[in-house]
Amino acid sequence: MIATAGCVASDSAEVKLDTLHQLHRASLFNYLVKLTLGDRLLAEDILQETFLRAWRHLLRDEAADIEIFRPWLFTVARRLVVDMLRARRARPTEVMAEDLTRISAAEDRIDEVVGAHTVQEALRQLSVEHRVVLLELYFHGRSPTELAVLLNVPLGTVKSRAYYAKQALRAQLDR
Repeated sequence: MIATAGCVASDSAEVKLDTLHQLHRASLFNYLVKLTLGDRLLAEDILQETFLRAWRHLLRDEAADIEIFRPWLFTVARRLVVDMLRARRARPTEVMAEDLTRISAAEDRIDEVVGAHTVQEALRQLSVEHRVVLLELYFHGRSPTELAVLLNVPLGTVKSRAYYAKQALRAQLDR
């Protein structure tokens, strides 16, 4: 038995992992290089994570048949690539600027963010009827007639709600 990071690994799990690595490393690596569009370093990282998960799986289930483990490895590897792509989309790309004086002040969008947040907070303070009318008319681009049909109210009611909703929103923003 081998003790590793708080886990006790059996010799059979180690042997099975070694066998899996010998049998499938090359083809799995080539598959990952294609999935990562030729990024060999990233493919190697994902390959290591895949085999780490295989090792953990073998520790839990020592009766696992490594003869049918290949599809599992490829599925885990593909899911790791998908997770990595999702994480990249969720996080903005990091950019290092050598000379901060070259960045124009026009790129500073904090005022827009603060303004958007302020409008969101003001909209939350409005009644549901007023909020719905403003959102549908100005953010979703519906016409008053379309909105009247959608809400099943007279056209005059939509216009009246829009008028009073704008007044209430201005009052919230002036605070």
